[in-house]
Amino acid sequence: MRTEASRRTALCAAFAAGLLIATFPASSRAAEPHRLALQISDDDLVKMRAVLDVAANVSRHYSGQGEDVEIVVVAFNGGLDMLLDDRSPVKERLLNFLKSMPNVSFVACGNTLETLAAKEGTRPPLIEGISVTQVGVAALMNLAEKNWTIVRP
Repeated sequence: MRTEASRRTALCAAFAAGLLIATFPASSRAAEPHRLALQISDDDLVKMRAVLDVAANVSRHYSGQGEDVEIVVVAFNGGLDMLLDDRSPVKERLLNFLKSMPNVSFVACGNTLETLAAKEGTRPPLIEGISVTQVGVAALMNLAEKNWTIVRP
C-alpha cells in the first residue's frame, strides 16, 4: 500500500511540476509586448497609407485587449519619401502618429538618405522625430532575429 501511495504522490508531484513548466512560458510571453516591424520600400501612396493603416489597426487591437505592442516602420529605397519633410504624401497623418502613438516609431535608412543626398546635392530633411539606421534591411533582419514579426503591406 505504501508503494501505491508513494507512486500516487510522485505522479501528483510530477503532474504539478509539468503543469507549472507548461504554463510558465505562456505567462512569461504574455508579459512581453507584441512586436511588429512594417517595411515600406516603395514610393507608392497606397502602400504608405496601408502601412499607417496596419500600424493603427494593430495598435488599436492590442490596446483594446489591454496588451502592449511595439511597432516600428522601417523605410528605405522609394519608401523613404514617406518620412521626408519636404515631400511626404502622408506627412500630416504621420505627424499625428508621432504625437498620439508613442508605441509606433519610424526609422529611415541612412544608405538611402546618402544616395538621395548624392543625387540631389543635399540631404533631404526628415520629418522631426524620425530616427536613422545605417542599413534599413539590416535593421529589419536584426528585428526578425529578435522575434519581431516583419510585414510588408
